[in-house]
Amino acid sequence: MYAIVDIAGQQFKVAKDQKLFVHRLEEAEGNSVSFDKVLLIDDDGKVQVGTPTIEDATVTAKVLKHVKGDKVIVFKKKRRKGYRVKNGHRQFFTQIQIESIA
Repeated sequence: MYAIVDIAGQQFKVAKDQKLFVHRLEEAEGNSVSFDKVLLIDDDGKVQVGTPTIEDATVTAKVLKHVKGDKVIVFKKKRRKGYRVKNGHRQFFTQIQIESIA
């Protein structure tokens, strides 16, 4: 059984007991959070597709920890002009574990 759910503006394919990283959520570590924007549910070949979401369908998850992603280097250069700029960025993520799909 899996579901496609909209979490913080992105769509994820989730299954029970799956761990995944999403953009930073405001919940504290250890709390449960539920998502009600469920777009599709597949229950062993029996598919329900929402228009745009499925009514009364929720996905609950537990917030495991808040982390920072890998560093992304942004390097800009214009040739023969001596212009070079180097910046770095680390995105904030929240690791969640899916508890149930209902």
